[in-house]
Amino acid sequence: MVAGEAEAHAVTEASAATGIERKSLEQAWGFDDVAIVPGALTTNPDMVEPTFTLGEHSFAMPIMASAMDAVVDPAFAIEFSKRGGGAVLNLDGVQTRYEDPAAVLDEIAAASLEESTTILQRVYEQPIDLELIGRRVEEIKQGGGVAIVSSTPQNTKRFAPMAVEAGADIFVVQSTVTTARHVSTSLRGLRLDELVEQIAPIPVLVGNTVDFGATMELMETGVQGILVGVGPGAACTSREVLGIGLPQVTATLDTSHARDVFFEGTGCYVSIITDGGFRTGGDVSKAICAGADAVMIGSPLAGTEGAPGRGYHWGMATPHVELPRGVRVHMGQRHTLDQLLFGPTSRTDGTENLVGALRTSMSTCGATTIGEFHDARMVIAPSIKTEGKIYQIAQGSRA
Repeated sequence: MVAGEAEAHAVTEASAATGIERKSLEQAWGFDDVAIVPGALTTNPDMVEPTFTLGEHSFAMPIMASAMDAVVDPAFAIEFSKRGGGAVLNLDGVQTRYEDPAAVLDEIAAASLEESTTILQRVYEQPIDLELIGRRVEEIKQGGGVAIVSSTPQNTKRFAPMAVEAGADIFVVQSTVTTARHVSTSLRGLRLDELVEQIAPIPVLVGNTVDFGATMELMETGVQGILVGVGPGAACTSREVLGIGLPQVTATLDTSHARDVFFEGTGCYVSIITDGGFRTGGDVSKAICAGADAVMIGSPLAGTEGAPGRGYHWGMATPHVELPRGVRVHMGQRHTLDQLLFGPTSRTDGTENLVGALRTSMSTCGATTIGEFHDARMVIAPSIKTEGKIYQIAQGSRA
């Protein structure tokens, strides 16, 4: 018996004798590890309707803009709404700390990489001005936008009533990891079921999470959407700092399975929104085929002309004083919002015309709705991006 076999035999015998099992590791998959298999039926892309519904609000495209200060301000939220999506404004960010945040956004963009985190920490030390919460919601509404706002769990009980009174359409409770059960030393933490009841009929979204069990428990609180993803974003370093996370395809498969089980048992459909890690239209298509009802993206939108980050992007936990879990990244301002979402484009790497790519991917599987696309076949295919691509790899990049 060779050494490896002997070790395995010893572990098996020890487990059988004591009843104590060795921890095992599961395989998990990200966007680059899988592929969508074309179907036996195809359809025209112009017949595809990738609409997405939350409560009484229907969106023409299943893309949400993430609640990050480099991505969404009231002006961006209005423009994004006009194009059929939903943009989330961060109520814990600079938009509610500064009456005119332009100067601090300029300062963040002008900082060197080495000093950027220190500057971000100082900028976010400014207390939140509660009057600005309602004012920002009103600005979005007056511009004809859908007012979607977010807060961390610790501030939600204070901020949610103010936002709803000002006319907020959807409220998001968001942190790195959110669960329905949280052990705390505080007298009484946030109860999601009470929040849902308090601000009804305003839909409540909550995140982030990645697995079946946590998703089931969150859905039982009455929320109408779950944000999925821990650490995949371009500006997030939670996976490095904390060692936590799950690749997005597996996370989407697990949480959408929970959605389907919950729907079967209750008749209540809770939307799954895969949040973060997107670079191309292919990534968006894979997330939705894996079971997402919509996706939330940040860094690609931060790279559009007019985004508040001035071509830079940083995560919500980057300014954390004790344990920063993000970094400011340079995106540039490489395209307009319309080019990113709808084209036209001359780029061949999938980083523009995300909605067009999704429509075409769905049509190759014969799907005209997101629900139909959920039924399309997927395979584990680690070679999907390299097979036959020797000349693309040799020249260094795709144009």
